[in-house]
Amino acid sequence: MRLIDRYGREITSLRFSLTRKCNLNCIYCHHEGEFDDNEECHHEDDESGISADLVVRVAKVASQRFSVRKVKFSGGEPLLRRDLPDIIQHIRAYEDDISLTTNGTLLSICAEELADAGLDRVNISIDTLNAEKYDIITRTKGNLSRVIDGIHAAISSNLTPVKLNMVVLDLNKDDIDEMMDFVRGLNAEYGDDSVILQLIELVPFHVAESNSNDAAGFFNKSASGVSNVDFREIEEMLRLNAKAMATRPLQHRRKYFIDGLTVEVVKPMDNSAFCMHCKRLRITSDGKIKPCLLRNDNLVPLCEDEDCIAERLIYAMKLREPFYCEKNESPPSRPR
Repeated sequence: MRLIDRYGREITSLRFSLTRKCNLNCIYCHHEGEFDDNEECHHEDDESGISADLVVRVAKVASQRFSVRKVKFSGGEPLLRRDLPDIIQHIRAYEDDISLTTNGTLLSICAEELADAGLDRVNISIDTLNAEKYDIITRTKGNLSRVIDGIHAAISSNLTPVKLNMVVLDLNKDDIDEMMDFVRGLNAEYGDDSVILQLIELVPFHVAESNSNDAAGFFNKSASGVSNVDFREIEEMLRLNAKAMATRPLQHRRKYFIDGLTVEVVKPMDNSAFCMHCKRLRITSDGKIKPCLLRNDNLVPLCEDEDCIAERLIYAMKLREPFYCEKNESPPSRPR
């Protein structure tokens, strides 16, 4: 059996948010759709959040019953979970691909351990190579060098291709060329396509606030002054420099192949094709199935029993609909 929603979109991957806590406090962070206005950023090691046992059980059920054999871990900052290597090791038998998204500040000290546990690859958030701008964006001090060390450690531990996530803002849009040169240099040092650059469109908070699905509660309102950037100029620059282009089925992402590097463009907003090609189901840090990042009105609580987990996954598929569409008048009844 496969997990296929009413729009014909089959789920091929799960994304687990392991914790809400993070050691950075980025100005644009959407907290995986779990932001609480009363929460503050925490810096200590964190064992709270969804239990390791439940993560393993959900991954097992999704894999064995629905052939979902791809998992990504995120947070907050997933490396704050000291049990992360154990979680990876316990789900390895069920998965074809295990990855995680991290801010990279802790990666240099644990990349090898995570690779040994069975992690396949990492995405690392790095929005600029300018230390002053990095401090402004992350609202911390002195962490950029740790992230760069983490990038090298990840490549050396074969967690490749390493994808560098650059959220493009007014503040850092002039840094794209420098970031491309940085990736080009890493590929020259470590081998072609060891590193891929992803340019990510900012989720504009005013859109979330005005949308009929009422996603306003997801976003850090302290970032409301951050301006998003018109990607048309960026993509035109990439197109003019590219030797070839392609489109990934996942979220209809455009890829540009330029001398010495590959650049992917991720544009979630005002993009029906992004929703149309969504094949991911999210699991929140407090143990709920989240059918869409940009919605918080259709969460499905998980349970411990494997048969119950399977039923909840099937029910969540009935609630999935593109963010850019009219809401259902009456959702299907919830299973007991």
